[in-house]
Order: sequence, then structure tokens, then C-alpha cells
Amino acid sequence: MPSIFSRIVAGELPAYKVAEDADHLAFLDITPLVEGHTLVVPKKEVDYIFDLPADELAALHRFAQRVAKGVKAAVECRRIGVAVIGLEVPHAHIHLIPMNKVADMNFANPKIKVPEERMQELAAAIAAQVEGGSGLEEGKKAEEPAAKPAEKPAADATLQQIEELTKGLYYVSESDAPLEAVSYDAPGGELNETTLHKVLVEPTSAKIQTLELTQFLRNHTADEGVLGDVDLANRYKALQLFMKQELSDTKVYRVGSGPQIYAYALGRSTEGKLVGFKTVLTET
Repeated sequence: MPSIFSRIVAGELPAYKVAEDADHLAFLDITPLVEGHTLVVPKKEVDYIFDLPADELAALHRFAQRVAKGVKAAVECRRIGVAVIGLEVPHAHIHLIPMNKVADMNFANPKIKVPEERMQELAAAIAAQVEGGSGLEEGKKAEEPAAKPAEKPAADATLQQIEELTKGLYYVSESDAPLEAVSYDAPGGELNETTLHKVLVEPTSAKIQTLELTQFLRNHTADEGVLGDVDLANRYKALQLFMKQELSDTKVYRVGSGPQIYAYALGRSTEGKLVGFKTVLTET
């Protein structure tokens, strides 16, 4: 299965992009050590960075250098620290971290939560400072002649509510991922593995494990859970309550096996849909 970064590259998952060229993408880390913490990835999926051919590795670092100068210009700091860990996501990536002291580079530090508005502000500020241009506007212009995707049909009321409830929420695992509201046509009869593979467009070889929603979100709804934020935990409680009350047969389906697992929390709506959210779990 594609990595979470490959899905960002493909546009399947959202990201706060700051720079792009034909072979590379840079975007803000959604669970940063400090504000402006940026990830630089090759668009080609390679797990171990030093498995990249020498010319591609050099090109990745040249791109990272341009991005780092943009981060330095946009975020107040003494220097931009560079780190390659390579254990969080099986897709080569470079961390660019604004730093004022050595401790800012300590990955054992608690991750911070940056509001969505601030993330958008940071992404725009960094993109504007990338040497030679961010490539983001150029990329949009290059795509204009291509056929545009069909407009998304008006969402039903249930999906719209879940979109509001999941806005800005992330599932915390070894590499956090956003919750994305989804809706599928509900098949008739039993929702078995064969049917789920077809509905979710997942490989028939992918294993599916079924969980209760309350079990899946238990660490996020707890006041002293992994989020460390009572107000945020209350948002997960509200999402859970809505899905349990407004949908029937709500379940979580974990698809695939590590290090990355796709999770779909779905229930049947009165509009004849399977509605809920999907996210990605990283387990090593």
C-alpha cells in the first residue's frame, strides 16, 4: 500500500504545502516539534533515504536547501536544523526544524499542536520565501490544461456534519494522520470482507479487522489520554456520540497490516450511505 506521504503527493490526503517541483514536495509537519517544522520528501516512494540513487539523493538535498532558506526567512530562529530519522513513515524524508537551541531538535520533546489558521499562515509565509519560487502556483498552472475532475456532488446532511466534527482532528499513532470525512454507497445485505474490499477499493488480499468505535477512539476521548487536552478530547467525544446516535451499525475497519494501516470508521445513514471518516495508523 502507498505510504501516507505518497497519498499526500497524490492529493488523496491534505497537507500544508510550502514547495514543490517535478520530483519533490515539502509540507509542514502536522505534529511539529516547533512552529515551521517542515518535511521534505521525494515524490517517488523509497523507504530508506540512502537507497536513493546518488543523483536523486543530491537533488533531494538541493531542494531541501531551497526550502530551508524559505523556512529561515519566514520563521524567527537562529538556524534550521536537519534530521533524518526514517523510522516513522516508510518513505524517505528530511526534517527541517527551526531552532534557537540544541534542545529544539530533541525528538523526545512533546509534539505541539498548532491551530489550523496558524499552519495556513506559516505555509503561505514559507512558500513566499522559497528561493526561486515555491513551484506551487506553477504546478497549478501546469495542471490547468488537463481535464478537471468532476465537481463533488452536494454532500448529504450527515456527511456535512461529520466534516464539521472532524475538521482539524488527527489520529495519534507513531505518525499522526488527519481524520477525513467520507461517504460511500451502502451495499445491501451483510457488510462482509468481500463487500468492504469493493466499497473501499482496497486490495482483496488486504486483511480487515473490525473494532468498536469506542475502543478505537478510547485514547482520544479520555480527558488524560494521548492528546493531553480536555477540550480536544471533548471534540472526539462529540464525534463519537454523533456517529453512535445518528448512524446504525457503526464500526471501525482496520485494513491491511503494518507499518501503515488504513482505518475506516463507518455507519449506515438514513440516506442509504456508509458515512464516517478514514485515517491512517502507523505501527512499527
